Amino acid sequence: MTPSLRLTCAVALLTAAAAICHAQVPAIPGVPDAARKAADSIDPEKIRAHVRFLASDLLEGRGPGTRGAQLAAEYIATQFALEGLKPAGDDGTYFQKVPLYAVHTVEDQTTASFVPQNGQPIPLTYGVDYVAKDQTGSASADIDAPIVFVGYGIDAPEYHWNDYAGVDVKGKVLLVIVNEPPSTDDSFFKGKTMTYYGRWTYKYEEASRKGALGVLIIHREDLASYPWHVVRDSQAIEKSYLQGDPTATLEAASWIQHDAAQKLLTAAGQGTVDAMIDAAGKRGFHAIELPVRFKAHIANKVRHYDSANVVGEVPGEQSGQAVLYSAHYDHLGIDPNAKGDNIYNGAADNATGCGILLEMARAFAQTKPPHSVYFASVTAEEQGLLGSQWLGMHPPVPAAQISLDLNYDMLNPIGIPTATEISGAERTTFYPEVEKTAKAFNLTIEPDQFPGAGHYYRSDHFSLARVGIPSFSIGQGTTFEGHDAQWGKQQMEDFVAHRYHQPSDEYRAEMDFRGDARMAQFGFILGWEASSLPQSIGWQPGDEFEAARKKVN
Repeated sequence: MTPSLRLTCAVALLTAAAAICHAQVPAIPGVPDAARKAADSIDPEKIRAHVRFLASDLLEGRGPGTRGAQLAAEYIATQFALEGLKPAGDDGTYFQKVPLYAVHTVEDQTTASFVPQNGQPIPLTYGVDYVAKDQTGSASADIDAPIVFVGYGIDAPEYHWNDYAGVDVKGKVLLVIVNEPPSTDDSFFKGKTMTYYGRWTYKYEEASRKGALGVLIIHREDLASYPWHVVRDSQAIEKSYLQGDPTATLEAASWIQHDAAQKLLTAAGQGTVDAMIDAAGKRGFHAIELPVRFKAHIANKVRHYDSANVVGEVPGEQSGQAVLYSAHYDHLGIDPNAKGDNIYNGAADNATGCGILLEMARAFAQTKPPHSVYFASVTAEEQGLLGSQWLGMHPPVPAAQISLDLNYDMLNPIGIPTATEISGAERTTFYPEVEKTAKAFNLTIEPDQFPGAGHYYRSDHFSLARVGIPSFSIGQGTTFEGHDAQWGKQQMEDFVAHRYHQPSDEYRAEMDFRGDARMAQFGFILGWEASSLPQSIGWQPGDEFEAARKKVN
Protein backbone atom coordinates (compact mmCIF):
# COMPACT_ATOMS: atom_id res chain seq x y z
CA MET A 1 0.00 0.00 0.00
CA THR A 2 1.39 3.38 -0.97
CA PRO A 3 1.86 6.11 1.65
CA SER A 4 -0.80 8.23 -0.02
CA LEU A 5 -3.27 5.34 -0.01
CA ARG A 6 -2.49 4.57 3.62
CA LEU A 7 -3.11 8.24 4.42
CA THR A 8 -6.39 8.19 2.53
CA CYS A 9 -7.53 5.06 4.41
CA ALA A 10 -6.48 6.52 7.74
CA VAL A 11 -8.43 9.71 7.07
CA ALA A 12 -11.46 7.65 6.04
CA LEU A 13 -11.26 5.58 9.22
CA LEU A 14 -10.93 8.67 11.39
CA THR A 15 -13.87 10.28 9.65
CA ALA A 16 -15.96 7.15 10.14
CA ALA A 17 -14.98 7.00 13.81
CA ALA A 18 -15.91 10.63 14.25
CA ALA A 19 -19.27 10.00 12.62
CA ILE A 20 -19.92 7.14 15.02
CA CYS A 21 -18.92 9.20 18.07
CA HIS A 22 -20.65 12.43 17.04
CA ALA A 23 -24.34 12.29 16.22
CA GLN A 24 -25.09 14.62 13.35
CA VAL A 25 -27.23 17.69 14.00
CA PRO A 26 -30.32 17.54 11.78
CA ALA A 27 -31.04 20.22 9.20
CA ILE A 28 -33.75 22.50 10.58
CA PRO A 29 -35.43 25.27 8.56
CA GLY A 30 -34.21 28.69 9.65
CA VAL A 31 -30.97 27.41 11.21
CA PRO A 32 -28.05 28.36 8.93
CA ASP A 33 -25.34 25.89 7.97
CA ALA A 34 -22.76 27.79 10.03
CA ALA A 35 -24.80 27.29 13.19
CA ARG A 36 -25.45 23.65 12.39
CA LYS A 37 -21.75 23.10 11.75
CA ALA A 38 -20.90 24.72 15.09
CA ALA A 39 -23.40 22.48 16.90
CA ASP A 40 -21.95 19.48 15.06
CA SER A 41 -18.54 20.29 16.56
CA ILE A 42 -19.76 19.66 20.12
CA ASP A 43 -17.50 16.88 21.37
CA PRO A 44 -18.38 14.41 24.16
CA GLU A 45 -14.71 13.94 25.00
CA LYS A 46 -14.27 17.66 25.62
CA ILE A 47 -17.22 17.49 28.01
CA ARG A 48 -15.55 14.50 29.68
CA ALA A 49 -12.33 16.45 30.18
CA HIS A 50 -14.16 19.30 31.91
CA VAL A 51 -16.08 16.90 34.17
CA ARG A 52 -12.96 14.95 35.08
CA PHE A 53 -11.23 18.12 36.27
CA LEU A 54 -14.19 19.78 37.99
CA ALA A 55 -15.05 16.57 39.88
CA SER A 56 -11.49 15.83 40.98
CA ASP A 57 -10.53 15.74 44.66
CA LEU A 58 -8.31 18.76 43.99
CA LEU A 59 -11.44 20.92 43.90
CA GLU A 60 -12.64 19.59 47.26
CA GLY A 61 -16.30 19.37 46.29
CA ARG A 62 -16.56 22.98 45.07
CA GLY A 63 -18.25 24.28 48.23
CA PRO A 64 -19.08 28.00 47.83
CA GLY A 65 -16.43 30.30 49.26
CA THR A 66 -13.81 27.56 49.48
CA ARG A 67 -10.53 27.18 47.63
CA GLY A 68 -12.04 24.43 45.51
CA ALA A 69 -14.92 26.61 44.35
CA GLN A 70 -12.49 29.43 43.55
CA LEU A 71 -10.44 27.04 41.46
CA ALA A 72 -13.58 25.93 39.63
CA ALA A 73 -14.61 29.53 38.92
CA GLU A 74 -11.12 30.41 37.67
CA TYR A 75 -11.11 27.32 35.46
CA ILE A 76 -14.46 28.23 33.91
CA ALA A 77 -13.42 31.85 33.37
CA THR A 78 -10.18 30.69 31.76
CA GLN A 79 -12.11 28.45 29.38
CA PHE A 80 -14.37 31.37 28.47
CA ALA A 81 -11.31 33.50 27.77
CA LEU A 82 -9.62 30.81 25.68
CA GLU A 83 -12.71 30.55 23.48
CA GLY A 84 -12.93 34.32 23.04
CA LEU A 85 -16.07 35.05 25.06
CA LYS A 86 -16.49 38.64 26.15
CA PRO A 87 -16.47 39.15 29.95
CA ALA A 88 -19.99 39.89 31.23
CA GLY A 89 -19.42 40.05 34.98
CA ASP A 90 -18.49 42.95 37.25
CA ASP A 91 -16.06 45.69 36.16
CA GLY A 92 -15.08 44.11 32.86
CA THR A 93 -14.33 40.68 34.34
CA TYR A 94 -15.99 37.29 34.02
CA PHE A 95 -16.84 37.30 37.74
CA GLN A 96 -20.07 38.54 39.30
CA LYS A 97 -19.57 38.89 43.04
CA VAL A 98 -22.22 37.19 45.18
CA PRO A 99 -22.11 38.31 48.86
CA LEU A 100 -22.90 35.43 51.21
CA TYR A 101 -22.53 34.17 54.74
CA ALA A 102 -22.22 30.51 55.63
CA VAL A 103 -23.53 28.76 58.72
CA HIS A 104 -22.23 25.37 59.85
CA THR A 105 -24.08 23.70 62.70
CA VAL A 106 -21.65 22.34 65.28
CA GLU A 107 -23.40 19.03 65.81
CA ASP A 108 -21.69 17.89 69.03
CA GLN A 109 -22.54 21.22 70.70
CA THR A 110 -26.13 21.37 69.45
CA THR A 111 -28.98 19.94 71.50
CA ALA A 112 -32.73 19.80 71.07
CA SER A 113 -35.72 18.29 72.80
CA PHE A 114 -39.49 18.34 72.91
CA VAL A 115 -40.76 19.44 76.33
CA PRO A 116 -44.39 18.39 76.96
CA GLN A 117 -46.59 20.39 79.29
CA ASN A 118 -46.93 17.18 81.29
CA GLY A 119 -44.23 14.55 81.18
CA GLN A 120 -40.52 14.19 80.70
CA PRO A 121 -38.52 15.98 77.95
CA ILE A 122 -37.95 13.95 74.79
CA PRO A 123 -34.32 14.33 73.67
CA LEU A 124 -33.57 14.43 69.94
CA THR A 125 -30.43 13.14 68.24
CA TYR A 126 -28.90 15.38 65.61
CA GLY A 127 -28.79 13.78 62.15
CA VAL A 128 -31.01 10.91 63.25
CA ASP A 129 -34.12 12.76 64.47
CA TYR A 130 -33.53 16.26 63.15
CA VAL A 131 -31.21 18.69 61.39
CA ALA A 132 -31.21 22.45 61.87
CA LYS A 133 -29.68 25.65 60.62
CA ASP A 134 -29.72 29.07 62.28
CA GLN A 135 -30.33 31.44 59.37
CA THR A 136 -29.51 34.58 61.34
CA GLY A 137 -25.74 34.19 61.22
CA SER A 138 -25.36 34.39 65.00
CA ALA A 139 -22.77 32.38 66.91
CA SER A 140 -25.55 30.43 68.63
CA ALA A 141 -29.28 30.36 69.20
CA ASP A 142 -31.15 29.39 72.36
CA ILE A 143 -34.76 28.51 71.73
CA ASP A 144 -37.58 27.75 74.14
CA ALA A 145 -40.84 28.28 72.30
CA PRO A 146 -44.28 26.76 71.82
CA ILE A 147 -44.88 24.55 68.79
CA VAL A 148 -47.77 25.29 66.42
CA PHE A 149 -48.86 22.74 63.83
CA VAL A 150 -49.75 24.79 60.73
CA GLY A 151 -50.38 21.94 58.30
CA TYR A 152 -48.67 22.65 55.01
CA GLY A 153 -47.73 26.19 56.09
CA ILE A 154 -49.29 27.77 53.00
CA ASP A 155 -51.01 31.11 52.49
CA ALA A 156 -52.33 30.97 48.90
CA PRO A 157 -55.14 33.46 48.31
CA GLU A 158 -55.60 32.39 44.67
CA TYR A 159 -56.59 28.94 45.93
CA HIS A 160 -58.54 30.31 48.93
CA TRP A 161 -56.20 28.47 51.25
CA ASN A 162 -54.57 29.86 54.39
CA ASP A 163 -53.03 27.56 56.99
CA TYR A 164 -52.18 30.61 59.09
CA ALA A 165 -55.76 31.86 59.44
CA GLY A 166 -56.71 32.73 63.00
CA VAL A 167 -53.37 31.93 64.61
CA ASP A 168 -50.53 34.14 65.83
CA VAL A 169 -47.19 32.45 65.10
CA LYS A 170 -44.84 35.26 66.04
CA GLY A 171 -41.97 33.99 68.16
CA LYS A 172 -43.14 30.39 67.85
CA VAL A 173 -41.80 27.23 66.20
CA LEU A 174 -43.95 25.86 63.39
CA LEU A 175 -44.50 22.18 62.63
CA VAL A 176 -45.00 21.97 58.87
CA ILE A 177 -45.66 19.26 56.28
CA VAL A 178 -43.44 19.17 53.20
CA ASN A 179 -45.25 19.44 49.83
CA GLU A 180 -48.82 20.77 49.48
CA PRO A 181 -52.47 19.63 49.81
CA PRO A 182 -53.13 16.63 47.54
CA SER A 183 -55.17 17.42 44.45
CA THR A 184 -56.34 15.94 41.17
CA ASP A 185 -57.95 19.24 40.13
CA ASP A 186 -55.69 21.35 37.91
CA SER A 187 -57.38 24.49 39.22
CA PHE A 188 -56.39 23.63 42.82
CA PHE A 189 -52.63 23.68 43.40
CA LYS A 190 -52.24 22.49 39.78
CA GLY A 191 -53.50 19.01 40.51
CA LYS A 192 -50.69 16.48 40.75
CA THR A 193 -48.06 18.99 39.64
CA MET A 194 -46.38 20.69 42.58
CA THR A 195 -46.43 24.48 42.76
CA TYR A 196 -43.86 26.56 44.60
CA TYR A 197 -46.08 26.40 47.69
CA GLY A 198 -44.94 22.82 48.15
CA ARG A 199 -41.22 23.56 48.28
CA TRP A 200 -39.37 23.59 51.59
CA THR A 201 -37.85 26.94 50.68
CA TYR A 202 -41.32 28.46 50.53
CA LYS A 203 -42.14 27.03 53.97
CA TYR A 204 -39.17 28.85 55.47
CA GLU A 205 -39.84 32.08 53.57
CA GLU A 206 -43.52 32.24 54.55
CA ALA A 207 -42.80 31.39 58.18
CA SER A 208 -40.24 34.19 58.24
CA ARG A 209 -42.75 36.63 56.77
CA LYS A 210 -45.21 35.65 59.49
CA GLY A 211 -42.64 36.30 62.23
CA ALA A 212 -42.01 32.69 63.32
CA LEU A 213 -38.89 31.83 65.30
CA GLY A 214 -38.33 28.44 63.71
CA VAL A 215 -39.73 25.71 61.48
CA LEU A 216 -39.77 21.91 61.82
CA ILE A 217 -40.54 20.35 58.42
CA ILE A 218 -41.83 16.78 58.72
CA HIS A 219 -39.94 14.49 56.37
CA ARG A 220 -41.97 11.74 54.74
CA GLU A 221 -40.19 10.22 51.78
CA ASP A 222 -43.16 10.02 49.42
CA LEU A 223 -43.99 13.68 49.98
CA ALA A 224 -40.39 14.93 49.86
CA SER A 225 -39.50 12.70 46.86
CA TYR A 226 -36.10 11.89 48.39
CA PRO A 227 -34.94 9.83 51.39
CA TRP A 228 -33.87 11.21 54.77
CA HIS A 229 -30.17 10.82 54.01
CA VAL A 230 -30.48 13.48 51.28
CA VAL A 231 -31.74 15.96 53.86
CA ARG A 232 -29.19 14.84 56.45
CA ASP A 233 -26.22 14.96 54.07
CA SER A 234 -27.23 18.32 52.60
CA GLN A 235 -27.41 19.81 56.10
CA ALA A 236 -24.22 18.12 57.35
CA ILE A 237 -22.15 20.73 55.60
CA GLU A 238 -22.44 24.50 55.91
CA LYS A 239 -25.44 26.32 54.44
CA SER A 240 -25.08 29.72 52.82
CA TYR A 241 -27.43 32.68 52.66
CA LEU A 242 -27.46 35.87 50.64
CA GLN A 243 -26.40 38.80 52.76
CA GLY A 244 -29.35 41.10 53.34
CA ASP A 245 -31.98 38.47 52.52
CA PRO A 246 -35.08 39.65 54.44
CA THR A 247 -36.51 36.11 54.63
CA ALA A 248 -33.44 34.50 56.25
CA THR A 249 -34.53 35.16 59.85
CA LEU A 250 -35.30 31.74 61.34
CA GLU A 251 -33.21 30.66 64.32
CA ALA A 252 -34.13 27.05 63.58
CA ALA A 253 -34.74 26.20 59.93
CA SER A 254 -35.15 22.50 60.57
CA TRP A 255 -36.32 19.12 59.33
CA ILE A 256 -37.47 16.29 61.58
CA GLN A 257 -37.74 12.61 60.81
CA HIS A 258 -41.20 11.11 60.48
CA ASP A 259 -40.64 9.00 63.60
CA ALA A 260 -39.49 12.02 65.59
CA ALA A 261 -42.63 13.87 64.54
CA GLN A 262 -44.64 10.92 65.80
CA LYS A 263 -42.97 11.20 69.22
CA LEU A 264 -43.96 14.88 69.28
CA LEU A 265 -47.59 14.25 68.35
CA THR A 266 -47.88 11.34 70.79
CA ALA A 267 -46.65 13.60 73.59
CA ALA A 268 -49.22 16.19 72.45
CA GLY A 269 -52.04 13.64 72.41
CA GLN A 270 -52.73 14.23 68.71
CA GLY A 271 -52.75 10.71 67.26
CA THR A 272 -50.62 9.65 64.28
CA VAL A 273 -48.51 11.80 61.98
CA ASP A 274 -50.12 10.34 58.88
CA ALA A 275 -53.63 11.05 60.16
CA MET A 276 -52.62 14.65 60.91
CA ILE A 277 -51.15 14.97 57.42
CA ASP A 278 -54.39 13.67 55.88
CA ALA A 279 -56.50 16.07 57.93
CA ALA A 280 -54.30 19.03 57.06
CA GLY A 281 -54.85 18.41 53.34
CA LYS A 282 -58.59 19.00 53.56
CA ARG A 283 -60.52 22.25 53.66
CA GLY A 284 -61.56 23.19 57.15
CA PHE A 285 -58.15 22.52 58.69
CA HIS A 286 -57.14 24.94 61.43
CA ALA A 287 -53.71 25.40 62.95
CA ILE A 288 -53.19 23.87 66.40
CA GLU A 289 -50.87 25.07 69.15
CA LEU A 290 -49.50 21.92 70.75
CA PRO A 291 -48.97 21.49 74.52
CA VAL A 292 -45.29 20.92 73.80
CA ARG A 293 -42.37 23.34 73.57
CA PHE A 294 -39.28 23.09 71.40
CA LYS A 295 -36.14 23.68 73.43
CA ALA A 296 -32.81 23.85 71.63
CA HIS A 297 -29.30 25.21 71.72
CA ILE A 298 -27.90 25.54 68.22
CA ALA A 299 -24.16 26.20 68.02
CA ASN A 300 -22.82 27.69 64.81
CA LYS A 301 -19.64 28.40 62.96
CA VAL A 302 -20.26 31.46 60.77
CA ARG A 303 -18.17 32.99 58.04
CA HIS A 304 -18.91 35.90 55.73
CA TYR A 305 -17.51 35.59 52.23
CA ASP A 306 -17.94 36.44 48.59
CA SER A 307 -18.45 33.77 45.96
CA ALA A 308 -18.85 34.43 42.25
CA ASN A 309 -21.00 33.65 39.27
CA VAL A 310 -18.95 33.33 36.08
CA VAL A 311 -20.53 35.08 33.10
CA GLY A 312 -19.40 35.38 29.48
CA GLU A 313 -20.97 36.66 26.28
CA VAL A 314 -20.88 35.71 22.61
CA PRO A 315 -21.96 39.03 21.05
CA GLY A 316 -24.77 38.87 18.50
CA GLU A 317 -25.61 40.78 15.36
CA GLN A 318 -28.19 42.86 17.25
CA SER A 319 -28.90 43.96 20.80
CA GLY A 320 -31.88 42.76 22.84
CA GLN A 321 -33.64 39.39 22.78
CA ALA A 322 -30.61 37.69 24.33
CA VAL A 323 -30.43 34.00 25.16
CA LEU A 324 -28.94 32.86 28.47
CA TYR A 325 -27.50 29.42 29.23
CA SER A 326 -26.94 28.51 32.88
CA ALA A 327 -25.47 25.69 34.97
CA HIS A 328 -24.29 25.70 38.56
CA TYR A 329 -20.69 24.79 39.32
CA ASP A 330 -20.91 24.45 43.11
CA HIS A 331 -21.53 21.28 45.06
CA LEU A 332 -21.51 20.32 48.74
CA GLY A 333 -17.81 20.64 49.50
CA ILE A 334 -16.29 18.61 52.35
CA ASP A 335 -18.04 17.20 55.42
CA PRO A 336 -15.44 17.63 58.18
CA ASN A 337 -17.35 15.26 60.48
CA ALA A 338 -17.54 12.34 58.05
CA LYS A 339 -15.27 9.33 58.30
CA GLY A 340 -13.58 7.95 55.19
CA ASP A 341 -14.29 9.69 51.90
CA ASN A 342 -15.70 13.08 52.90
CA ILE A 343 -15.42 14.95 49.57
CA TYR A 344 -18.70 15.52 47.73
CA ASN A 345 -17.20 15.59 44.23
CA GLY A 346 -20.46 16.24 42.37
CA ALA A 347 -19.51 14.67 39.04
CA ALA A 348 -23.04 14.27 37.72
CA ASP A 349 -24.31 17.08 39.95
CA ASN A 350 -23.27 19.33 38.36
CA ALA A 351 -19.88 19.01 36.70
CA THR A 352 -21.84 17.57 33.77
CA GLY A 353 -23.88 20.74 33.37
CA CYS A 354 -20.71 22.84 33.51
CA GLY A 355 -19.00 20.64 30.93
CA ILE A 356 -21.97 21.05 28.62
CA LEU A 357 -22.05 24.82 29.19
CA LEU A 358 -18.34 25.17 28.39
CA GLU A 359 -18.57 23.05 25.26
CA MET A 360 -21.60 25.00 24.06
CA ALA A 361 -19.75 28.28 24.69
CA ARG A 362 -16.86 27.00 22.56
CA ALA A 363 -19.26 26.06 19.77
CA PHE A 364 -21.18 29.34 19.88
CA ALA A 365 -17.93 31.32 19.82
CA GLN A 366 -17.40 30.02 16.26
CA THR A 367 -20.54 31.88 15.14
CA LYS A 368 -22.22 35.27 15.15
CA PRO A 369 -25.72 34.60 16.54
CA PRO A 370 -28.64 36.92 15.68
CA HIS A 371 -28.65 38.29 19.25
CA SER A 372 -26.16 38.01 22.08
CA VAL A 373 -25.83 34.69 23.89
CA TYR A 374 -24.74 34.67 27.55
CA PHE A 375 -23.25 31.78 29.50
CA ALA A 376 -23.55 31.86 33.30
CA SER A 377 -22.01 29.25 35.56
CA VAL A 378 -23.55 30.08 38.90
CA THR A 379 -22.57 29.45 42.49
CA ALA A 380 -24.46 28.31 45.59
CA GLU A 381 -27.22 26.34 43.85
CA GLU A 382 -26.99 23.63 46.46
CA GLN A 383 -27.46 26.29 49.13
CA GLY A 384 -30.88 27.25 47.74
CA LEU A 385 -30.32 28.64 44.21
CA LEU A 386 -28.51 31.66 45.68
CA GLY A 387 -26.12 32.38 42.81
CA SER A 388 -28.89 32.30 40.24
CA GLN A 389 -31.09 34.37 42.57
CA TRP A 390 -28.36 37.03 42.56
CA LEU A 391 -28.02 36.69 38.78
CA GLY A 392 -31.76 37.23 38.41
CA MET A 393 -31.52 40.33 40.57
CA HIS A 394 -28.46 41.56 38.61
CA PRO A 395 -28.64 40.10 35.07
CA PRO A 396 -25.94 40.99 32.50
CA VAL A 397 -28.61 42.93 30.58
CA PRO A 398 -32.08 43.93 31.82
CA ALA A 399 -34.40 40.95 32.24
CA ALA A 400 -36.76 42.39 29.62
CA GLN A 401 -33.95 41.96 27.07
CA ILE A 402 -33.44 38.25 27.86
CA SER A 403 -35.78 36.13 25.78
CA LEU A 404 -34.97 32.72 27.25
CA ASP A 405 -32.88 30.88 29.83
CA LEU A 406 -31.90 27.26 29.14
CA ASN A 407 -30.44 25.51 32.16
CA TYR A 408 -28.43 22.29 32.49
CA ASP A 409 -28.36 20.40 35.77
CA MET A 410 -27.23 16.83 36.46
CA LEU A 411 -27.21 14.93 33.16
CA ASN A 412 -26.00 11.50 34.19
CA PRO A 413 -23.52 10.31 31.49
CA ILE A 414 -24.91 6.84 30.85
CA GLY A 415 -25.47 6.78 27.07
CA ILE A 416 -27.44 8.39 24.26
CA PRO A 417 -30.99 9.38 25.23
CA THR A 418 -33.90 8.95 22.85
CA ALA A 419 -36.14 11.10 25.04
CA THR A 420 -35.86 14.47 26.75
CA GLU A 421 -37.54 15.95 29.79
CA ILE A 422 -38.05 19.69 29.50
CA SER A 423 -40.73 20.36 32.08
CA GLY A 424 -41.67 24.02 32.09
CA ALA A 425 -41.10 24.52 28.37
CA GLU A 426 -44.82 24.02 27.82
CA ARG A 427 -45.45 27.06 30.01
CA THR A 428 -43.76 29.32 27.45
CA THR A 429 -44.76 30.57 24.00
CA PHE A 430 -41.57 28.89 22.71
CA TYR A 431 -42.99 25.40 23.16
CA PRO A 432 -44.03 24.83 19.49
CA GLU A 433 -40.39 25.40 18.47
CA VAL A 434 -39.25 23.00 21.19
CA GLU A 435 -41.62 20.30 19.95
CA LYS A 436 -40.49 20.75 16.35
CA THR A 437 -36.82 20.64 17.25
CA ALA A 438 -37.16 17.61 19.53
CA LYS A 439 -38.85 15.77 16.67
CA ALA A 440 -35.99 16.68 14.32
CA PHE A 441 -33.54 15.25 16.88
CA ASN A 442 -35.67 12.08 17.20
CA LEU A 443 -36.25 12.89 20.84
CA THR A 444 -39.53 12.00 22.49
CA ILE A 445 -40.67 14.65 24.94
CA GLU A 446 -41.44 12.90 28.20
CA PRO A 447 -43.66 14.45 30.85
CA ASP A 448 -42.22 15.02 34.29
CA GLN A 449 -41.92 11.53 35.76
CA PHE A 450 -42.55 12.90 39.26
CA PRO A 451 -44.81 15.96 38.91
CA GLY A 452 -45.44 16.00 42.64
CA ALA A 453 -41.74 16.44 43.41
CA GLY A 454 -41.67 20.07 42.26
CA HIS A 455 -38.57 19.64 40.11
CA TYR A 456 -39.27 22.88 38.27
CA TYR A 457 -38.63 24.83 41.46
CA ARG A 458 -35.45 22.97 42.38
CA SER A 459 -32.97 24.20 39.78
CA ASP A 460 -31.50 27.52 38.71
CA HIS A 461 -33.92 28.28 35.88
CA PHE A 462 -36.50 28.97 38.61
CA SER A 463 -34.55 32.01 39.80
CA LEU A 464 -34.72 33.49 36.30
CA ALA A 465 -38.40 32.61 35.95
CA ARG A 466 -39.14 34.51 39.18
CA VAL A 467 -37.95 37.73 37.54
CA GLY A 468 -40.03 37.02 34.43
CA ILE A 469 -37.53 35.38 32.07
CA PRO A 470 -39.02 32.34 30.29
CA SER A 471 -36.84 29.51 31.59
CA PHE A 472 -36.57 25.76 31.77
CA SER A 473 -33.97 23.01 32.09
CA ILE A 474 -32.96 20.58 29.37
CA GLY A 475 -32.69 17.06 30.69
CA GLN A 476 -32.60 13.47 29.59
CA GLY A 477 -35.67 11.26 29.54
CA THR A 478 -35.77 7.64 30.64
CA THR A 479 -35.14 5.89 27.31
CA PHE A 480 -31.64 5.37 25.92
CA GLU A 481 -30.31 3.73 22.79
CA GLY A 482 -30.08 -0.05 23.28
CA HIS A 483 -32.26 -0.05 26.41
CA ASP A 484 -35.90 0.12 27.37
CA ALA A 485 -37.51 2.71 29.62
CA GLN A 486 -37.27 0.45 32.65
CA TRP A 487 -33.48 0.42 32.36
CA GLY A 488 -33.38 4.21 32.34
CA LYS A 489 -35.62 4.42 35.40
CA GLN A 490 -33.44 1.88 37.19
CA GLN A 491 -30.34 3.93 36.44
CA MET A 492 -31.91 7.04 37.94
CA GLU A 493 -33.20 5.17 40.99
CA ASP A 494 -29.77 3.67 41.55
CA PHE A 495 -28.13 7.08 41.22
CA VAL A 496 -30.51 8.70 43.72
CA ALA A 497 -30.08 5.83 46.19
CA HIS A 498 -26.30 5.46 45.99
CA ARG A 499 -24.68 8.62 44.60
CA TYR A 500 -26.98 11.68 44.67
CA HIS A 501 -25.59 14.18 47.21
CA GLN A 502 -23.10 11.60 48.42
CA PRO A 503 -19.29 11.39 48.16
CA SER A 504 -19.79 8.51 45.69
CA ASP A 505 -20.93 10.95 42.95
CA GLU A 506 -17.46 10.76 41.43
CA TYR A 507 -16.01 10.77 37.91
CA ARG A 508 -15.55 7.30 36.46
CA ALA A 509 -13.68 6.42 33.28
CA GLU A 510 -16.56 4.28 31.99
CA MET A 511 -18.92 7.27 31.86
CA ASP A 512 -20.46 7.75 28.41
CA PHE A 513 -20.71 11.44 27.51
CA ARG A 514 -22.29 11.01 24.08
CA GLY A 515 -25.70 11.72 25.59
CA ASP A 516 -24.49 14.90 27.25
CA ALA A 517 -23.14 16.04 23.90
CA ARG A 518 -26.47 15.27 22.25
CA MET A 519 -28.34 17.32 24.84
CA ALA A 520 -25.85 20.14 24.27
CA GLN A 521 -26.52 20.04 20.52
CA PHE A 522 -30.26 20.08 21.15
CA GLY A 523 -29.90 23.08 23.45
CA PHE A 524 -27.60 24.86 21.01
CA ILE A 525 -30.21 24.67 18.26
CA LEU A 526 -33.02 25.74 20.60
CA GLY A 527 -30.99 28.76 21.67
CA TRP A 528 -30.24 29.69 18.08
CA GLU A 529 -33.93 29.43 17.19
CA ALA A 530 -34.90 31.58 20.17
CA SER A 531 -32.33 34.16 19.12
CA SER A 532 -33.76 34.14 15.58
CA LEU A 533 -37.41 34.70 16.45
CA PRO A 534 -38.99 37.97 15.26
CA GLN A 535 -40.32 38.64 18.77
CA SER A 536 -39.33 37.88 22.33
CA ILE A 537 -40.59 34.73 24.07
CA GLY A 538 -43.26 35.02 26.74
CA TRP A 539 -45.18 32.95 29.25
CA GLN A 540 -48.48 31.32 28.42
CA PRO A 541 -51.50 33.39 29.52
CA GLY A 542 -52.30 32.83 33.18
CA ASP A 543 -48.94 31.31 34.09
CA GLU A 544 -47.68 32.18 37.56
CA PHE A 545 -44.69 34.03 36.06
CA GLU A 546 -46.63 36.03 33.46
CA ALA A 547 -47.09 38.98 35.82
CA ALA A 548 -43.34 39.16 36.49
CA ARG A 549 -42.65 39.25 32.72
CA LYS A 550 -45.17 42.05 32.21
CA LYS A 551 -43.59 43.95 35.09
CA VAL A 552 -40.13 44.05 33.48
CA ASN A 553 -41.32 44.69 29.92
